[in-house]
Amino acid sequence: MAQKFRILKKDALAPGIKRIVVSAPLIARKAQAGQFVILRIDERGERFPLTLVDWNPEEGSIVLIFQEVGASTRKLGSLEVGDYVEDIVGPLGNPTEVEKFGEVAVVGGGVGTALIYPWVRVLKAAGNRVVTILGARNASLLLLEDELRKISDELHISTDDGSKGFKGFTADVLKSLLEKGKKFNLVMAAGPVPMMRAVAEVTRPYNIKTVVSLNPIMVDGTGMCGGCRVSVGGETKFACVDGPEFDAHQVDFRELTNRLRTYIEEETKATTA
Repeated sequence: MAQKFRILKKDALAPGIKRIVVSAPLIARKAQAGQFVILRIDERGERFPLTLVDWNPEEGSIVLIFQEVGASTRKLGSLEVGDYVEDIVGPLGNPTEVEKFGEVAVVGGGVGTALIYPWVRVLKAAGNRVVTILGARNASLLLLEDELRKISDELHISTDDGSKGFKGFTADVLKSLLEKGKKFNLVMAAGPVPMMRAVAEVTRPYNIKTVVSLNPIMVDGTGMCGGCRVSVGGETKFACVDGPEFDAHQVDFRELTNRLRTYIEEETKATTA
């Protein structure tokens, strides 16, 4: 079965950020925007989730983008075309709920940009006007800019250091657009937790429906382990089966932030081993 998950293509999008195309016919046939897969590099590897960025049912392939931040993602980044990934399970999670909302703002920060690409694609296909806000720490870390420009009605760029576009954060760009009178029927955001939290606070006074895709720690991806539990509207939810997309104004971002720090010591040891 391992031969099914052969790496067909690989390229570097930015320093430490890779894109791979993997043969996975059954997953490619069922994949939808908003869903993810869980990988295990080898028999001794940990399980970790990655967003389904794109898929080709005819070719039987899926596209994954990841940042080399820990032992497992670094090992995945070391694989070359022709190598195999031991296990890939998916598609997991609930697909994005898509309809003709009207004017939609889609906000992506860092590697979260990998997730917003399929969002923009399906939102446009449903007849929406999509304003994309793309952010990163600096210009060299901006992802999929050309691809998003082609499918967005507007594209705004922000960088923390001002090396490209607006100097500041994606939430600042969104706030500026709203203050100038822009009307959005829906806002969707994916990226670092502080960014998603900031977007939620920007849209809250305007009472704009805001959806975020959460990325808590996951193990099995089927709701069995409880590792991905998050508090939404005062209730415990499992991101893998109840999400990964939730109402941003109901998410307990403080709890989510604390849970993401749970295994920092172990991750550091694994990376330096």
